[in-house]
Amino acid sequence: MKNISILGSTGSIGVSTLDVIVKNPSRFRVLALSAGKNLKLLKDQIDLFRPKAVSVLDKYCADQLVDMLGDSPGTKILWGDDGYREIASFKDVDMVVSAIVGAAGLLPTVEAINAGKDVALANKETMVMAGSLVVEKAKTMGVNILPVDSEHGAIFQCLQGHNREDVRKIILTASGGPFFPLSMEKLKEVTLADALKHPNWEMGQKITIDSASMMNKGLEIIEAKWFFDVDVDKVDVLIHPQSIVHSMVEYNDGSVIAQLGVPDMKAPIAYALSYPERLSDVISTLDLCEVGRLEFFPPDFDKFKNLKLAYLAIRKGGTMPAVLNAANEVAVEAFVAGIIGFIDMPDVVEETIDSHKPVEPLSISDVLEADRWGRHKAKEIVERINISK
Repeated sequence: MKNISILGSTGSIGVSTLDVIVKNPSRFRVLALSAGKNLKLLKDQIDLFRPKAVSVLDKYCADQLVDMLGDSPGTKILWGDDGYREIASFKDVDMVVSAIVGAAGLLPTVEAINAGKDVALANKETMVMAGSLVVEKAKTMGVNILPVDSEHGAIFQCLQGHNREDVRKIILTASGGPFFPLSMEKLKEVTLADALKHPNWEMGQKITIDSASMMNKGLEIIEAKWFFDVDVDKVDVLIHPQSIVHSMVEYNDGSVIAQLGVPDMKAPIAYALSYPERLSDVISTLDLCEVGRLEFFPPDFDKFKNLKLAYLAIRKGGTMPAVLNAANEVAVEAFVAGIIGFIDMPDVVEETIDSHKPVEPLSISDVLEADRWGRHKAKEIVERINISK
């Protein structure tokens, strides 16, 4: 029996994780959950899994949850940053599923590592912002970090049983999102509703917008560098609209090994939870005859500038990826609020990183300071763009 704590239990990854767990009650037990403000769903999860502790955004949410639970058996209710850290380091937990979206997931994930917990990592920002520090800390603590992203989960599987020095190239696949066929002129007309219509995957708002702008893939390029200890020049991207080939590894002898499956996040989640074993009947069977065709295209770095900016950020290194991520989060928030347009988002990111002089972070505090600086600078740029319109 593996004891599980989930950071972000009411998000899409958290919900899918619980779907896997409920179908395997003899394998996993939920000890702790954290969420934001979706108290109704969290209450349902508490009723079903009876965790020992949960944490929510703030004391107001905590008080509401206490009222909702009434005389429900003793689940400890926590809140705020301290609550998230306690959930991440909860006693007797074997694995923490880190599924909080954005930079907010960094500190709880680091807390889990410091507590000696294995981590199933869906929060890509942890590796983007602080990859070198996180990898080193995991080694020191003897902790396993297992990828939950479909792409990195695929690469992880394609590397099993092979020597890392035989790897020529890692190939991340990208659906291209809803705007792959559009011209630059058409991108200027994109609305929030358009950006949230992903053709293949069901994801939260932030990740769906990042997919549409290709920043999601940019962050995954940086994440792959740290997850698999490869030079970024060995990480390529291919557009694959069907989202059946989740990623590939090319070896020195010319062989390419790919991981395929229907687009369902429960597959990489289940593999991370059960590794090195595989669970039965996690997702529906892939019918290649029904799929019929698998297509691949090179990415357009001019139309989707975020890819180019991600490569630039990781090559400059140091605190630059943290600033890239901070600027993107600000840009996405501004797009959602209707303050800037879809094509303005990469411009905000580009101007922000162009203004930053990266340093090598010696601690998580250094990373957080870079994040703070990047957000402040990006907000200034957003305000200027808004005024000029």
